[in-house]
Amino acid sequence: MSPSPSDRSVLIDRRPDGTLLARSPLELGPYAEKMTERLDYWAGRASYRTFLAERDSGGKWRNVTYAEAQYFARRIGQALVNRGLSVERPVIILSGNSIEHALLGLGAMYAGVPYSPLPEAYSLGSADFAELREIFKLLTPGLIFADEGKKFEAARAVIPEGAEFVVNENPVKGATMFADLVNTDPSASIDHAHSHTHAETVFKILFPKGVIYTNRMWCSSQEQARAVFQFDEPPVLVDGLPWSGSLGGNANLGMVLYNGGSLYIDQGTRNLNVMAPTIYSNEPKGFEALLPHLHSDAAFRKRFFSRLKLLYCVGGEITQELWRDLSEVSQQEHVPLLAGLASSEATSHVLIGSPGVPVPGLELKLVSGDAGQFEARVRGPNVTWGYWRRLDLTRVSLDEEGFFKLGAFVRLADEADPSRGFLFGKAE
Repeated sequence: MSPSPSDRSVLIDRRPDGTLLARSPLELGPYAEKMTERLDYWAGRASYRTFLAERDSGGKWRNVTYAEAQYFARRIGQALVNRGLSVERPVIILSGNSIEHALLGLGAMYAGVPYSPLPEAYSLGSADFAELREIFKLLTPGLIFADEGKKFEAARAVIPEGAEFVVNENPVKGATMFADLVNTDPSASIDHAHSHTHAETVFKILFPKGVIYTNRMWCSSQEQARAVFQFDEPPVLVDGLPWSGSLGGNANLGMVLYNGGSLYIDQGTRNLNVMAPTIYSNEPKGFEALLPHLHSDAAFRKRFFSRLKLLYCVGGEITQELWRDLSEVSQQEHVPLLAGLASSEATSHVLIGSPGVPVPGLELKLVSGDAGQFEARVRGPNVTWGYWRRLDLTRVSLDEEGFFKLGAFVRLADEADPSRGFLFGKAE
């Protein structure tokens, strides 16, 4: 891995009104039409490589290889086809990260059925399930999944009539077992359904806004990241960021699948005690939680950095204090440190580097604002069409040239030379 976007200048066009148009000098290379192509690719070329691993309730590891993931996902996809699920009757996932969660999502992608992974708080941390009710009304789901039936039983009370409730363990009365989906024999109909999915097929919807994701968006965003990170081996991640969010579910999970890597699903820093990642990508809060362990536990620190090639801190809330601490650790361990500005509407990455530069293939429009700040807007293959069944919200989010308004602000690293890149995060 040779992550060095910060030494590249930005190509800048300046308009008379002070608006800047910025793009990377790197060209975006060809990318897959749909992510299932990448699963098929790795299932054929790295059949026995671990794709996902997690600990069970007893603390023992269980894993799924690329070949197994393809095998199970196609069977699940067939089960969804048999049920007549579609964009009008999509899949909703109530529970958090798990092997079954990932397989259901991939099965939905084979079948061409959108799925929506929701934050667990909507089901477990709500007294009236108000958000859940609104999402059910908006999506009209045909199938709703939860890892544990009894754990999510209270939320079942607001599930719409006609929606099938599927659980993996601790079943409740009337629920379908996840094993029933896995035990469905594939037929020609799953191949037919998959052949009709394409780059513009909607595969996922993320809340709270209902951001629409197409196959093109996810694949192009991963090719953008690969152009910057320049992987020289399949990445290994130990990560617990929720797949109901863009960084965990799009950037990190996608990075592993697109590049044939392995993802060890984490809880806190528990699995970092035994597994060493090759790249550690997290939000500022995640790094704030990690730093005390790196400072106080020499054995943990040695294991963590034993094969690490990149620290990647993603988010607009990176404080100068956190960046100083991370920079000090990075220099001591001789591991590169990069910052990133991400957006759900841009699938994941917008700017990468310190200062940040746009990812390849992304057009960045910077509208001059107050106190030397620029409002960031984006356009490109990784940028969403809009919000699910919310034309009103979509319209106000796009400007007259089709750039998506991110609601984020950046500053010039060098006011005399905009081509040097952009600063983001908290100014102190």
